[in-house]
Formats: sequence, structure tokens, C-alpha cells
Amino acid sequence: MKKALNVIKTTTVCLIVALAVFMMIFTIVSVTTFNRNDRNLFGYKAYIVNSDSMAATDFAAGDLIFTKEVYAGDLSEGDIITFISQDTESYGEVVTHKIRSKAVDAQGNPGFVTYGTTTGADDAVIVTFPYILGKYEFHLDGVGTFFNFLKTPQGYIVCIFVPFMLLILYQGINCIRLFRRYKKEQNEELQAEKAKIEAEREQADKMMAELMALKAQLEQQQKAPSAEEQPPVSTN
Repeated sequence: MKKALNVIKTTTVCLIVALAVFMMIFTIVSVTTFNRNDRNLFGYKAYIVNSDSMAATDFAAGDLIFTKEVYAGDLSEGDIITFISQDTESYGEVVTHKIRSKAVDAQGNPGFVTYGTTTGADDAVIVTFPYILGKYEFHLDGVGTFFNFLKTPQGYIVCIFVPFMLLILYQGINCIRLFRRYKKEQNEELQAEKAKIEAEREQADKMMAELMALKAQLEQQQKAPSAEEQPPVSTN
């Protein structure tokens, strides 16, 4: 039972360590990569979806999508692209919509008519090549929601602060236990050493007593007259 408890305890600690390390790495990567047009992760750019404009067919709000840079001339109808919106209502925002058709803007620049599959309505402004960030490749369900939660104080406390505090608390308890064990072993060693010294002292006292007794016996024998030295007994 004790061995099983130790295995469970070790496994739990390893899981907490792994979770804490993963949360740290994920936080660093996400802060420096997600929603950054100038950053990529293994050749992909990651964006958090903030609306359900594509929920009918591909991805929904809260998902994390990955796009890859492509040559705009290779895109065609049906591709999903991520671009910087030039619409006055969403100017500068990153949008990911599906291409309906090729087109040119008022200045004759080539581009695409895009739309969100949920409403089916075309976007008001043609997306020209310079504003295309990449082609949609795949998405991870709900990861964007988790990242947004992680950026809140509650998310930081739950996902990062609490695991590390548990590790610190666990290590503190272990240090106290080790110190108590060390003191106990030290006291046991001291008691054993005292007992050994006491036993040696008793043995020495016993040997001294035996030597004194032997000495007294020898002195008694030396004082007693021998048989030849006894005076003769008179007989009348």
C-alpha cells in the first residue's frame, strides 16, 4: 500500500510539473505568436476567431485557425483566406473569409470578392493582393477561447499560479519532512553513541572491579603464613 501511494504521489507531482511547464510554454508562444501578422509558428500564422461568420461550414468563434503564406495569384474560388480588412466598419481588423470570385477594384488592382458562409453576404470591399496574409489551412476547436481565458487574471491564477504554488508547497513539505528525518536520525545516532559509551564505561568499571578484587586476593595470600612457618604444637 505504501509503495502504491508513493507511485500515485510521484505520478501526481509529475503531472503537475508537466502541466505547469506546458502552461508556461503555451503562454509564451501564444503571446509572441497568436494574432501577430509579423510572426509565424513553423511557417504558419495563428489567429483567434472572434466571430461566427464562418461557423456554418468551417470554424467558429473561439477556435484557433492557422494560415500559410501563399502567392495570391495561385488562389482560386472556394479558398479561404486571411486578410487585413479595408472596410470602413472593420478597417485594420484581421478577417478570414471564403473567396467567391476573382475581381478588380476601382483602381484596377486584382483581388477577390470574399464572403462569410454563415450569412452568405459578400464583403463590401474587394480584397486586393497586398492585404492578403495567407491561406487558411486548419483550426483547433476552442483553443482561442482557452487562450483568451488564460490572458485574464482568473486564467493566470488557475492555469499558472496555482500549479506552481502547489509545487512550491509540495517541495516545502518535503523539505520539512527531510529536516525532521535528519534530526531524528541525528538524535538516534547520538543516543546510540551515548549507549555505546555507557556500555564501554560499565565494561571498564567491571574490569577495574575484577582487577581490584584480584589484587586484594593476591595481597591476602601474601600476608597469610605458609605451613612451614607455623609454630609446632606442644603435646603434654
